[in-house]
Amino acid sequence: MLDLEVVPERSLGNEQWEFALGMPFSQAVSILQKHCRIIKNVQVLYSEQTPLSHDLILNLTQDGIKLLFDATNQRLKVIEVYDLSKVKLKYCGVHFNSQAIAPTIEQIDQSFGATHPGVYNPAEQLFHLNFRGLSFSFQLDSWNEAPKYEVRSNLNFLASLQIPHGAMVRRMHIYTGNNLQETRAPPMPLACFLGNIYAEFVDVLRDGAGPLGLKLRLLTAGSGVGVMADAKVRSMDRSIFFGDSCQDVLGALGSPHKVFYKSEDKMKIHSPSPHKQVPSKCNDYFFNFFTLGSLQTCCLRENNVCDLINCYYTQQFILIVEALLAVTTNWDQVQELLGHPMEKPVVLHRSSSANNTNPFGSTFCFGLQRMIFEVMQNNHIASVTLYGAPRTSSQARPESSGSSH
Repeated sequence: MLDLEVVPERSLGNEQWEFALGMPFSQAVSILQKHCRIIKNVQVLYSEQTPLSHDLILNLTQDGIKLLFDATNQRLKVIEVYDLSKVKLKYCGVHFNSQAIAPTIEQIDQSFGATHPGVYNPAEQLFHLNFRGLSFSFQLDSWNEAPKYEVRSNLNFLASLQIPHGAMVRRMHIYTGNNLQETRAPPMPLACFLGNIYAEFVDVLRDGAGPLGLKLRLLTAGSGVGVMADAKVRSMDRSIFFGDSCQDVLGALGSPHKVFYKSEDKMKIHSPSPHKQVPSKCNDYFFNFFTLGSLQTCCLRENNVCDLINCYYTQQFILIVEALLAVTTNWDQVQELLGHPMEKPVVLHRSSSANNTNPFGSTFCFGLQRMIFEVMQNNHIASVTLYGAPRTSSQARPESSGSSH
């Protein structure tokens, strides 16, 4: 049984790991993978048809915990403990829920102190007691009418509430702010950077002919032993263009997490060039920036729920044309703005291994204005690949300030 510390408006965890509000989905999955012998039977819950309209959820069924992630930015929004009998919980080092301590209203009052009067939901027959960044829901099955309370000058609100003795906590939520229904995923906490850089957003730089490159707003918390605990997140703008050398890209974005060398080119068969069957003297390769997305020509990956889920941190990209195309734009909206493809799509089959079937099905790749849109079967965009002719030695490097439209 997990023994976890509750930190209102921040986290749930122990000495080895913690789930912190604002944590990226990929980091939470990494924690679960690292501790798979202790945390078992994890479910991924999502909407197959409208993945951006509902939260992305990691359900720890063995431990009675749900992690709710914002569908768009994929940062942890709410931590829910829905079965307190499967986990031990403590606050400020003192247990308020364990096999020996029942989470009653009296125990919550003793552990957390007084708060404002709670809210009764007659449909659920639950009484919600709210603290800042923390709420408890009590089961009130025996009540025949809505609870009442009166304010007395010599008693705090918890004591004056007409709550049956021994009322048990049914659910607990950790979130940001004062209202669970209106909470949003906070910015990523400093502890989650782990020396990496993240992209706050990515602008596609283009001219009348098509994409020129990318402008990235990067976030970092610094690295090294000299970083103070109260260090702040720093932002910086970087631009990369088609034709940039490896040194240019490394100077702008830093070292990649991995360099991948392609052993074959499966798209070569579609090339009209007469020399397409001539073996290449060297392999293509690309840099993998897992916290930014994958970069080969320029590939922006959204990390929607598909066979590559958790391979990349979700990319908040913006393509400026006559209107904005963003991470939430679906394929129908793209076609309304950019027009319809002239050719049929290329069907892309993905699989994790030679003997493994991809449960999410194939995707379809459409080409528009020097961009390739990989479209999933639910009409959402899995990735956008940009391509352009490399610069010759006589061509100057474009200026990002004058090429954003």
